Amino acid sequence: MFTDTHCHLYKEYYEDIDKIITNAKECHVNRMLNNGCNITSNQEVLDLAKKYNNIYAALGIHPESVDTYKEEDLLFISDHLNEGKVIGIGEIGLDYHYTKANKEQQIKLFESQLRIAEDYNLPVIIHSRDATIDTINTLKKFHVKGVIHSFSGSKETALIYIKMGFLLGINGVITFKNSKLKETIKDIPLEHIILETDSPYLTPEPYRGKRNEPARILDIAKFISDLKGISLEDLATITNNNIKRIFDI
Repeated sequence: MFTDTHCHLYKEYYEDIDKIITNAKECHVNRMLNNGCNITSNQEVLDLAKKYNNIYAALGIHPESVDTYKEEDLLFISDHLNEGKVIGIGEIGLDYHYTKANKEQQIKLFESQLRIAEDYNLPVIIHSRDATIDTINTLKKFHVKGVIHSFSGSKETALIYIKMGFLLGINGVITFKNSKLKETIKDIPLEHIILETDSPYLTPEPYRGKRNEPARILDIAKFISDLKGISLEDLATITNNNIKRIFDI
C-alpha cells in the first residue's frame, strides 16, 4: 500500500471526495496527507482529516499568499496544531518564479512558519521554486526536518537537502518526457525519497493535461520501480518506512 504525501483535496477541485478516496484505495493508495495553503484551505483540510480516517492534515501558508495573509492566519495554525491528525507545517516556502519583488516578505513569512514548526517539533513541507539558495539558507537557521516538496533539482542540490535531513518529494514531474529528474533520481538512494501527487496538479504521463488525484501515486510508483529496477512491493515498503522517519503517521 502506498501513501500520497502531498495533495490538495479542496472542494474547488473535487466535487466528490468519497469517490477520490475510493479511486485511491483501488490503486493501493491507502493514506493521504492533505496540505493547506491559506486560511480557507487550512480549515478545509482540518475538517477532512476529522471526517476521514485515512486523511491527515498539514497546515501552512503558501508563498503565493504572502501579499494577502494576515497575522491571525499564523495564529490559526498555532491554535490548531494539537488537533488529532495535524502532522506537519505545510505547504510553506519561497517562490520567485513570477516575481522577486516581495522576496523579503516571503522570507519573513517562511521564517515565521519555520519557527512554529521548531517550537512544536513538527516536520515541514517545503515549496521552493526558483529560490533554491534562499530556501537552503533560511532552513539552516532552524532545527527542522521534513520534505522538499516537488523536488526537481540537480543531484548536487538533492545531496545538500539530504545532508540537512530532508526527504525529497517525487511526483508526476519525473514521468514528463522533458524532465531531467529521472537522471537525478537514478543516483539517489530510495531511502531519501517519498511519493506525492500534488493533486490536482502535475498529473503524470500518460494522463498529463487531466486533473490529478491521489490514485495516480500508483503510476508514479510504477515509473520509479522500473527506473530503479525494484518491485512495487519493495518500493512501497521503503517509501512508507521513509515517511515514518519524518511524520507521525
